[in-house]
Amino acid sequence: MRRHWAKRGLKFVVIAVVAVAAFGLAVMGLWNWLVPDLFAGRSIGFWQGVGLVVLSRLLFGGFRGGHGRHGHWRDRMGERWERMTPEEREKFREGLRGRCGRGGSSSPAATA
Repeated sequence: MRRHWAKRGLKFVVIAVVAVAAFGLAVMGLWNWLVPDLFAGRSIGFWQGVGLVVLSRLLFGGFRGGHGRHGHWRDRMGERWERMTPEEREKFREGLRGRCGRGGSSSPAATA
Protein backbone atom coordinates (compact mmCIF):
# COMPACT_ATOMS: atom_id res chain seq x y z
CA MET A 1 0.00 0.00 0.00
CA ARG A 2 2.83 2.40 0.80
CA ARG A 3 4.25 1.76 -2.65
CA HIS A 4 0.94 2.75 -4.23
CA TRP A 5 0.97 6.14 -2.47
CA ALA A 6 4.61 6.74 -3.40
CA LYS A 7 3.77 6.04 -7.02
CA ARG A 8 0.84 8.47 -6.93
CA GLY A 9 2.98 11.11 -5.24
CA LEU A 10 5.70 10.78 -7.85
CA LYS A 11 3.10 11.02 -10.61
CA PHE A 12 1.71 14.20 -9.04
CA VAL A 13 5.17 15.77 -8.80
CA VAL A 14 5.97 14.96 -12.43
CA ILE A 15 2.64 16.40 -13.63
CA ALA A 16 3.14 19.53 -11.50
CA VAL A 17 6.65 20.11 -12.88
CA VAL A 18 5.45 19.65 -16.46
CA ALA A 19 2.50 22.01 -15.85
CA VAL A 20 4.71 24.72 -14.32
CA ALA A 21 7.18 24.40 -17.20
CA ALA A 22 4.40 24.55 -19.81
CA PHE A 23 2.72 27.58 -18.24
CA GLY A 24 6.07 29.31 -17.75
CA LEU A 25 7.03 28.75 -21.37
CA ALA A 26 3.60 29.88 -22.57
CA VAL A 27 3.72 33.09 -20.54
CA MET A 28 7.31 33.78 -21.60
CA GLY A 29 6.49 33.19 -25.26
CA LEU A 30 3.35 35.32 -25.23
CA TRP A 31 5.06 38.10 -23.31
CA ASN A 32 8.07 38.17 -25.63
CA TRP A 33 5.80 38.05 -28.67
CA LEU A 34 3.42 40.84 -27.61
CA VAL A 35 4.86 43.19 -24.99
CA PRO A 36 8.04 44.40 -26.74
CA ASP A 37 6.15 45.38 -29.90
CA LEU A 38 2.98 46.73 -28.30
CA PHE A 39 4.36 48.50 -25.24
CA ALA A 40 8.09 48.81 -25.96
CA GLY A 41 8.74 46.54 -22.97
CA ARG A 42 11.64 44.22 -22.32
CA SER A 43 11.73 40.53 -23.07
CA ILE A 44 11.61 38.10 -20.14
CA GLY A 45 13.20 34.74 -19.41
CA PHE A 46 11.71 31.41 -18.38
CA TRP A 47 11.93 31.99 -14.61
CA GLN A 48 10.36 35.42 -14.95
CA GLY A 49 7.52 33.77 -16.88
CA VAL A 50 7.09 31.22 -14.08
CA GLY A 51 7.14 34.09 -11.58
CA LEU A 52 4.37 35.85 -13.49
CA VAL A 53 2.27 32.66 -13.44
CA VAL A 54 2.72 32.34 -9.67
CA LEU A 55 2.00 36.03 -9.13
CA SER A 56 -1.15 35.94 -11.22
CA ARG A 57 -2.38 32.83 -9.37
CA LEU A 58 -1.81 34.55 -6.04
CA LEU A 59 -3.49 37.79 -7.10
CA PHE A 60 -6.37 36.45 -9.16
CA GLY A 61 -6.91 32.75 -8.61
CA GLY A 62 -5.35 31.64 -5.39
CA PHE A 63 -4.11 28.09 -4.96
CA ARG A 64 -7.39 26.36 -4.23
CA GLY A 65 -7.70 22.75 -5.21
CA GLY A 66 -10.55 21.36 -7.23
CA HIS A 67 -13.04 23.05 -9.51
CA GLY A 68 -16.24 22.08 -7.75
CA ARG A 69 -15.62 23.82 -4.45
CA HIS A 70 -16.74 27.27 -5.59
CA GLY A 71 -20.44 26.38 -5.39
CA HIS A 72 -20.21 24.45 -2.12
CA TRP A 73 -22.12 27.12 -0.17
CA ARG A 74 -24.90 26.93 -2.75
CA ASP A 75 -25.21 23.17 -2.26
CA ARG A 76 -25.39 23.59 1.51
CA MET A 77 -28.00 26.34 1.20
CA GLY A 78 -30.05 24.14 -1.14
CA GLU A 79 -29.99 21.35 1.44
CA ARG A 80 -31.06 23.74 4.18
CA TRP A 81 -33.82 25.13 1.96
CA GLU A 82 -35.19 21.63 1.33
CA ARG A 83 -35.36 20.95 5.08
CA MET A 84 -37.29 24.16 5.79
CA THR A 85 -41.02 24.18 6.24
CA PRO A 86 -43.06 26.62 4.10
CA GLU A 87 -43.41 28.90 7.14
CA GLU A 88 -39.64 28.92 7.71
CA ARG A 89 -39.06 29.69 4.04
CA GLU A 90 -41.42 32.66 4.15
CA LYS A 91 -39.75 33.94 7.32
CA PHE A 92 -36.35 33.59 5.60
CA ARG A 93 -37.62 35.51 2.54
CA GLU A 94 -38.96 38.30 4.76
CA GLY A 95 -35.60 38.53 6.51
CA LEU A 96 -33.83 38.86 3.17
CA ARG A 97 -36.24 41.53 1.99
CA GLY A 98 -35.60 43.49 5.18
CA ARG A 99 -31.82 43.27 4.79
CA CYS A 100 -31.77 44.00 1.09
CA GLY A 101 -33.90 47.12 1.42
CA ARG A 102 -36.92 45.78 -0.43
CA GLY A 103 -40.05 46.58 1.44
CA GLY A 104 -43.65 46.29 0.42
CA SER A 105 -45.77 43.27 -0.32
CA SER A 106 -44.49 39.76 0.09
CA SER A 107 -46.28 38.46 -2.99
CA PRO A 108 -43.99 37.56 -5.93
CA ALA A 109 -46.22 39.46 -8.39
CA ALA A 110 -45.74 42.72 -6.48
CA THR A 111 -41.93 42.48 -6.57
CA ALA A 112 -41.69 41.60 -10.28
